[in-house]
Formats: sequence, C-alpha cells, structure tokens
Amino acid sequence: MERLSDRLMNWASILDDETRRQAERTATLPFIDPHVALMPDAHLGKGATVGSVLPTRGAIIPAAVGVDIGCGMIAVRTPWSADEVRSRGSLAPLRGDIERAVPLSAGKYNKKLTGSARRRVTELEAKADELGEKVLRSVTATAPNWALQLGSLGSGNHFIEVTADEQDRVWLFLHSGSRGVGNKIAQKHIAIAQQRAREENLELPDRDLAWLDEGTPEFDRYIAELRWAQHFALLNREEMMDRVAACLAAHMRADETPELERINAHHNFTQRERHFGVDLWVSRKGAIQAKRGQAGLIPGSMGTASYVVSGLGNPESLESSPHGAGRVFSRTKARRTFTRAQLEESMRGIEWRHSDAFLDEIPAAYKDVDVVMRDAKDLVEVRHTLRQLVNVKGD
Repeated sequence: MERLSDRLMNWASILDDETRRQAERTATLPFIDPHVALMPDAHLGKGATVGSVLPTRGAIIPAAVGVDIGCGMIAVRTPWSADEVRSRGSLAPLRGDIERAVPLSAGKYNKKLTGSARRRVTELEAKADELGEKVLRSVTATAPNWALQLGSLGSGNHFIEVTADEQDRVWLFLHSGSRGVGNKIAQKHIAIAQQRAREENLELPDRDLAWLDEGTPEFDRYIAELRWAQHFALLNREEMMDRVAACLAAHMRADETPELERINAHHNFTQRERHFGVDLWVSRKGAIQAKRGQAGLIPGSMGTASYVVSGLGNPESLESSPHGAGRVFSRTKARRTFTRAQLEESMRGIEWRHSDAFLDEIPAAYKDVDVVMRDAKDLVEVRHTLRQLVNVKGD
C-alpha cells in the first residue's frame, strides 16, 4: 500500500497519471472520511475512478456507485470434473444452449417470464413495498419492461463461463448487474445531483462528482431505488445461474446440477458500514467487500484466470479488494491496437463464439491479473484459481 496523500491510499502498482489525478480530485471532497482507497485494478472512470472505495459522511455521489448499480459476480461449484464434462462430448452445444437460455447483448431481454423469474419479480415487488410505496411506481415509470430484463446478461465485460479450478472441479461463473433498469435509475439520480449542484453554485472538481446530502428527499429517494436496483442485480445473477446450471445438467444428462457452494457478490454498490468507529456510507465502484473470511470473486478477462478469494479484512482498504483486472486500453484504442489473430491466440483451448465483436475484450486490453492479485495480497487470500472451459458473451 502506498499513501499518496492523507486522504488517498493506493494498492495499484500499475497506475497511470490521469487515473491518479482523478482519484486525487475525488479525495478533496469535504465529506470523504477518512480516505479514498484505490484498489490494484484502478483505472479511469466517469467522475470517480473504477476500482475505488469511497467512504462518505452525510452524502453520496451517485456517479461514484456507477451506472450499473449492483454489478457483480456469482459462482457455483459443482461436483463434476472438467474431464467428466468433456467426456460428454463437444462443449460447443453446451455454449449454444447457454446462449439460447440467457438473452445476451445490450438491449436484449426475455420475451416472457419463466416460473423462477416470476417468483423473483414477486420478491422485487415486495422489496419495493418494503422500501417505500413510491419505489415500484418510480422504477416502472423509469423502465416499464424491467421484469423482462431479469435473467439477461448484457454486453461489454459481462460474461458467462464454465470453468475448472486447480483440482479440476467445474465451476459456473458469471458477471452482470442491474441491466437497463439500473442504468436508468442511476442516470436519473446523477442528473438530479448535477441539477442541484448548478442551482446551488457548488464548486465541483468534476461535474460527475455531484452529490446528494443525507436528510434530503432526493437522498432518500436515491437510496431506496439504489437498494432496489442492487437487489435486482443480485436476483438477476441468481436467475441466470439457475438457467446455466440447467444447461450444464442437460449436457451431463442429469436431472439437475448439484451445488456444493454458491457465492454472489456485488462490486458496484453502496451500503452503510462502520469503520474506524464511525458510521459511513461506503461506495465501492469496481471493488468487492472483503471482510475477514468473507468469500469473494475476482474475474480476470477473456482467456485469463479468475479467482475465488477470502477477505483479510484490511482496515485501511475499508475491508475491500479489487473486482477484476482493470482496463489499460479503452475499447476504441483496443480495437485499433489488437488483431483478431491475437484474440484467437489468447482464447486457444477455450470454447467461445469466434467474433470480431469481442476484440475490445482481449486480455491485453486489461492489466495483468497476476500483477493485480500480487498487489492484493494484503487484501485477500486466494482459495481457488479458475481456468475457462467455455466463454459466453454478448455483442
């Protein structure tokens, strides 16, 4: 860990100057308490740095949570080995089954609700009632088709994978969040915070660092809808995982996929926590909570390892750790820099949909995940290292 200032601590050995300056600007905000923590995967974000932990007193920055509220990972350990899965035949039909079971890509959603999705929609309706009578009405006005989005993946760095650990045990692994409904909720409240900043002539180091003050109606509405969106993201991953598990069971000619372990964790979220004897709002934008002994998931990128970890409860990091490898090339720059042949080479031995659409997700566009994990050695300990057998992504 490197102390960059009294209000900025850094665990990233790979940190470009622009990202550092962005984090330094964020750390100057008067309600940051005690300091911003930069994770090993830190890279430039919108307003606040991706891979940062922001503890705040009496205020929240909607853009510091991010527009994919509740984005995160879920993993399930099965009793089958990689050899057993391969012995059932080519993995291409399994990939195809997964691609048909889960709507992929931006803007794609379900045509109708499955039985399990309907039960989860009912749970989300109850959650909205618990959070306030206006929450469901507001969410529905923001995204009328939100229920049909449940169980859909999205695009970009979201993925579904069949993987195997160091003991050859097969894990199902996927990455997604609150989809279009969460994005619209986030954009709405970011705009409210920015409008308030303009009306009150607040001096901001970046317009995307506009905040909402605790105790105001705007703050309360944001927290209620944020909590709903975080729960949507959690259940969205659960719904997709159930479908992927059913696909694997069909491949294995079994009635179901037995689950030996399931981990579901956000890495774009805010919650109330106590640190250094003070109750704070802790926003993790591209970071997971890593209390001592807490299970977590840190994905690499296409073609690289991912990790099942256990938190070490590091107090200076606000009990946090990285959420992945972290980009070093923008999507546009990656497309200009790398070739399809390089992508094919990086995915050698993995069943995937061969397409130029994924060129901006090539592993070389990200930090070396092994360096990230070395930087995180005082934040988490590695329980399992996962290698990919099947990769599914949306265009």
